[in-house]
Amino acid sequence: MALSRLPRVLVSGHRLLSRRPTPHHRQFTTTTTTLQQQQHAQPQPALNRLLRISPEVTTALSRNQPVVALESTIYTHGALGNDLRLEEIVRAHGAVPAVCGVLAGVPTVGLTPEEVARMVAAVGVRKVSRRDLAYIAGRGLLGNNDGTSGLLHGGTTIAGTMVLARLAGIRVFGTGGLGGVHRGGESSMDVSADLTELGRTRVAVVSSGCKGFLDIPRTLEFLETHGVMVATFADGRSVEGAGVDFPAFWARESGTRSPFVVTDEREAAAMILAQEQLGIETGLLFANPIPEEHAIPREDMEAAIETAVREAGEKGFTGSANTPYILSRIRKLTQGRSVPANKALVQANVARAAKIAVELAKMMDGSPVTVKTAAADVLEIQTEAQDCRVVDVLVAGSVALDWNCNYVGGGAAAGAGDDAVSPRLHTSNPASINQSVGGVGRNIALAAHNVSEEGQVRLCSMVGNDSAGSMILSNLRASGLDTSCVRQLGPEHPWARTAQYVAINDKRNDLVLAMADMDIFSKDSFPEYWNSVVAATKPKWLVVDANWAEADIQAWIRAGRKHGAMIAFEPVSEAKSQRLFPPLGAPRTGLGIYPDPIADICTPNQYELLAMGRAARLNGYFDRPTWSEMVAVLGSSMDMNSRTRALFPNMALDHADAFGIPKQALDLLPYIPTIVTKLGAQGALLTALLTRDDPRLADPSEAEYVVDVRGKGHPLVGGVYMRWFPAVEDVVVPVSVNGSGDTFMGVLVAGLAMGGKVERLVNVAQEAAVMTLMSAESVSDKVKTLKGRLRRAAGMSWVVTARL
Repeated sequence: MALSRLPRVLVSGHRLLSRRPTPHHRQFTTTTTTLQQQQHAQPQPALNRLLRISPEVTTALSRNQPVVALESTIYTHGALGNDLRLEEIVRAHGAVPAVCGVLAGVPTVGLTPEEVARMVAAVGVRKVSRRDLAYIAGRGLLGNNDGTSGLLHGGTTIAGTMVLARLAGIRVFGTGGLGGVHRGGESSMDVSADLTELGRTRVAVVSSGCKGFLDIPRTLEFLETHGVMVATFADGRSVEGAGVDFPAFWARESGTRSPFVVTDEREAAAMILAQEQLGIETGLLFANPIPEEHAIPREDMEAAIETAVREAGEKGFTGSANTPYILSRIRKLTQGRSVPANKALVQANVARAAKIAVELAKMMDGSPVTVKTAAADVLEIQTEAQDCRVVDVLVAGSVALDWNCNYVGGGAAAGAGDDAVSPRLHTSNPASINQSVGGVGRNIALAAHNVSEEGQVRLCSMVGNDSAGSMILSNLRASGLDTSCVRQLGPEHPWARTAQYVAINDKRNDLVLAMADMDIFSKDSFPEYWNSVVAATKPKWLVVDANWAEADIQAWIRAGRKHGAMIAFEPVSEAKSQRLFPPLGAPRTGLGIYPDPIADICTPNQYELLAMGRAARLNGYFDRPTWSEMVAVLGSSMDMNSRTRALFPNMALDHADAFGIPKQALDLLPYIPTIVTKLGAQGALLTALLTRDDPRLADPSEAEYVVDVRGKGHPLVGGVYMRWFPAVEDVVVPVSVNGSGDTFMGVLVAGLAMGGKVERLVNVAQEAAVMTLMSAESVSDKVKTLKGRLRRAAGMSWVVTARL
């Protein structure tokens, strides 16, 4: 994005060089020129070329519908046949199946039955674990041929399926039996990759324990060492006394006590949710004993297992060849009894996984629960823990590491004269460089936090797995902000760079050039996680900034509406402000119009107001009959020219006329019924839609600001409230304009969450913005001194009202 040198603006009779809004900083003082935007093609993340997710699975995940991952080696390398009906079982229990595998060199989540059949029929299909994915997918990228079957196919093991499920965002995986530590593994070091995968990949695996011929005690020890929670379903057994055994695949009992016990699917779902919200990246293993009617007693199986394991060693079957040989021998030694048992346990596990996924989806939609899990003791786990407690304000927006490079003169620029104001291009310049943490979302959250009660404001954002991300998290904690909803994306998102902003300023601290890397907010999308955050925190107000992609802004707003939050929209910049009004025909658009508007309040500057109006008009929002009827009623009752003259004196009138601000705000009211337009040195204009029963229509003290349209017969609209607030203080030379607009929004929304009326809060918000203008920080620490004033302005009512 190119930012050009900008002209001066008049402030209280003085001329001042002012900076325009930057991609993620908001300013209260504005200028008179239009920001020039350069549109760049955004490359898709590399993962999009490698991982294919079926439309059904994609849709289910985006709507927080339950999804269950299934492995494909059970088809490509199993001995149970292809008529397992696993997908049918998942659907019968209310979830969406997602068979994982590598088809023609492409890792795929959501294979169709036809695609699975194609893999099964192919020659030389590979068994794919974590180590094999890069090899087979890399060959797929190059179109390599293995000489017998065209592009490579691969059935994913438990480990391989976990990797793909985690990349796709699937939380629950149903399978047969886990791999483990082989008997004699203390010497052979033969340990399944399934175990190490559980130690680093957060997916809940439902299986009948590990395969019965493995060393179960050592397997559990290995999982404990790697931090994997292992819990066995009680399945009707008493959890008192000696507890419950970890299952031994074909047998319900193994002789080894399970570390933990769960009684039902709801408990298991609560543990999955807790693991995610705590940010613990290890997997979870839920052991589901084989149905009693299909179980084979442990004593009956032990002799066959001993024989099969001994023969495998004698014949040299090791590594990946060991398990298939042993299973084959056990099948023969038990006269085939192990096969129907194996089939029954797989089906039971998949059914239980689907039930867990359904319960988890319910929890992510809303209410907190208290669950009990039995271990050596009974542990109380409250899913509404500190990191998901209710808050007044939830801010969904950007956080970034800022670099300010202030030119100090001399050096290479001296050739232009000792009085050179700006640095020279194409060479090195002496500068004073400092870094700080900023970003629209962070600034709004910090400003709101500084004037609110402790713990009533939370920021939801993203950082990368890099030094900048770690620095930001540390800074946020030091400032007192809750970071439980700031996601640090792990290595499964290698393209996710922490947002950073670099500003090059001249001697007068005026912006010469800026560079911003905000891709993390447009390339990574987690609507199901965001929905769960809104559901858990139940905010009175949800603030959404425009750094998100269009579809994600819509997803945030839908989540807020679903859970009863009022919505505040922060436009960020001219270009990004238009994201609130994408083409109506685009996917996931069609958010509402009054009385169910897109947002309840918005705080644009005049440039952003114009940009939003252009986008709404261009994309058909002004063509809707409901909009036309509403605006016709409002416009027919108002002489906009005389109204503007009455609102704005002298210089402010010229400013308002130049931009047509009142008319622009009026046009957007059906979609955003309260708009506070920030006018920089000219103050702010409040424009609001009034219901027919709004008390301001009958209040004599408000008469000069109100246009009553009740006589026009519209069933919903009673009038318009339009009021100009002059600037609270003349700022001749600001220290920094970064974050002043964000501070305005943060203080305003904090007052609204206290139950205040917007017209009583604007001047306090302006005072806060001035404090930031006179500070080097993105949010002045002095804003804290306004806490008492904001409370008084909000009045004694501490319950959020429907009227702003």
